[in-house]
This record gives sequence, structure tokens and C-alpha cells, in this order.
Amino acid sequence: MGTRRVVLRAAVIAAVLVLGVAGCGSAPAGSPAPPSLSSSANVPASPSSGTAGLVWPAPSDPMERTVQAGLKPQPKEFLTNHVHAHLDVFVDGTPVTVPAGIGIRIDDPAVRRDVMPDGSHRYGGIALCNEPCISPLHTHDVSGIIHTESASPEPNTLGEFFTEWGVVLDASCVATFCGPTTRIAIYVDGELTTGDPRAIQLTNQREIAIVIGTPPPRIPKKADFSNA
Repeated sequence: MGTRRVVLRAAVIAAVLVLGVAGCGSAPAGSPAPPSLSSSANVPASPSSGTAGLVWPAPSDPMERTVQAGLKPQPKEFLTNHVHAHLDVFVDGTPVTVPAGIGIRIDDPAVRRDVMPDGSHRYGGIALCNEPCISPLHTHDVSGIIHTESASPEPNTLGEFFTEWGVVLDASCVATFCGPTTRIAIYVDGELTTGDPRAIQLTNQREIAIVIGTPPPRIPKKADFSNA
């Protein structure tokens, strides 16, 4: 009888341990599912393979967002106004990757896709699309370089770019991060700037750094445009 009690007790303990292990890594019954990423980047930054830091993804409707930004989608790039600015975004010191293909319909057959050494993609090499496939304001790769390649000499703005990116940007918020509970600072060429960030012009070789929360050890003052 004593032996049967010992065996029964051991079986109960083993069953409890198995249930405990099964519960690790899975949500309890009835708990909400984790949020999924939408086509917009208005979500907390999340890890992404093939990038140096965090990523807010490029939206899947680039031409529609180009129109929302007040720009005209084109079938190719025009070089009347050809300038490059650079954007850095940090969340508590961790860089957010500015994604490739913002303002480009990357699934158009006329858009060339290249795989970079870090596993990321570069989009461009457009001779002529059969229908509009690229905004005058766009990114080719994940370098953070913002390209203006347009038929108009009028400079583009940071607000237009964030509209194309699908990320909230105004005097109080960047994405889902808002003051005063979260510190947000914006630097242009290493100098702290105030006012409406959407109005910042993307002039040639301008360095813009958006710092959310704890700043990185160094605020960028300039960028490398040698491969732009």
C-alpha cells in the first residue's frame, strides 16, 4: 500500500511539472494576442533581421501616400532637383532603421531590386515604369539617405517624408511616442532645433537626428553621402 502511494504521488508531481513547462512561452487561455504590425509604422519600434537596430516598416501603398504628402508619383526619376539629406532616429539610444523603398512601388517589374551585403534590399535603377512607380521623395536603401529627385526646384520637407513613411510626426509626437511623458528632441546638423519638425527642409547633405527618450552617446552632425 505504501509503495502505491509513493508511485501515485510521483505521477501527480510529474503531471504538474509538465503543465508548468507547457505554460512557459504561451499565453494563458483568454489572454489577448500580441499586436501585429500594420502597413503603417505608427507602432513601437520592433527588432528586424538584416538591420542594425529597430525598424518601423515601409507602408505597402507608396503611391497613395505620395499623393497624401502633396507630391506627384512619376514613372521615373527626374534630376532637375537632385539632393540628398540624411535621417537618424533613435529610441532610448537604439537606432531605428529608415527602411528602403519608401516612396517606391517595389513590386513594379521596372524597379530593380538588389541584395546588399548586410542582407537588406536596395530598390531603384528605374528606366521607365508603365505607370507611376516612384515619388520625387524616396529612399533606395536602409542607409538613412533621403533622395529628392524631382522636376521641381522646390525643396521637400521632413513632414512630406514622414507622411510617405506612414509615421506620425508633429510638434508633440513621433510615431507612438509623445511628450511630455517622453523626451523628444530634434537636431539639424548637430544643433538642437525647435518649432514644427514637419517644416524642416531636406536640403542637400543636411543631417537630421530625431532623439526619443535617452539620447545616444553622440548626436550626429554630418553623414556620409559618398554612396548616395
